[in-house]
Amino acid sequence: MTVPNVVVFDLGKVLLDFDYAIAVRKLLPRCTVNARQVQTLIDQSPLLFEIETGRITIGQFFHQIQAATGFRGEADEFYAAFSDVFSPIPPMIELHAQLHARNIPTYIFSNTNELATRHIRKNFPFFTQFDGYILSHEHGAMKPDAKLYEVVERDSGRRGADILYLDDREENVVAGRQRGWQSIHHLAPEPTIVAIRAAGLLG
Repeated sequence: MTVPNVVVFDLGKVLLDFDYAIAVRKLLPRCTVNARQVQTLIDQSPLLFEIETGRITIGQFFHQIQAATGFRGEADEFYAAFSDVFSPIPPMIELHAQLHARNIPTYIFSNTNELATRHIRKNFPFFTQFDGYILSHEHGAMKPDAKLYEVVERDSGRRGADILYLDDREENVVAGRQRGWQSIHHLAPEPTIVAIRAAGLLG
């Protein structure tokens, strides 16, 4: 079996947990619609797709959310509430630290938006320790779009089994496997760490 040369991490639900219900609770007192409507708009609506593919700016995102919810606060208040929904997953952050200490190149590969990226970079120091970042909002595409996987290969200079990829969404993992990547469907830290060890990366 090929020992991978690089490890590619999804971000949400792999290194950081997130819960948009946290944002809903902060925003709701300033809105004129109910909690379910706010949750749908910031978590499941086409607006989230638009901002996570960089098709609209964060300002446009705010104004459209404001119009749909009646949000009465300022943009900075919304940005802070919308982005402060993350919490660390310590065993996975430690796993990355071990790989980084062994000089194994690591990459972030995430469907995300500019507000989340700013917040994470500011509040989670581990985020600065990767060799590269392939973020959907910077490339106009979201996983499992092949275009984004091609960016990973180009930026890392690796292809096929040289890449070990961790993601919590099965469709994204399948897309990696179709390119020959060694792909792990991440469900919990313990089995993922076992799989990384089995791949020959932790000694």
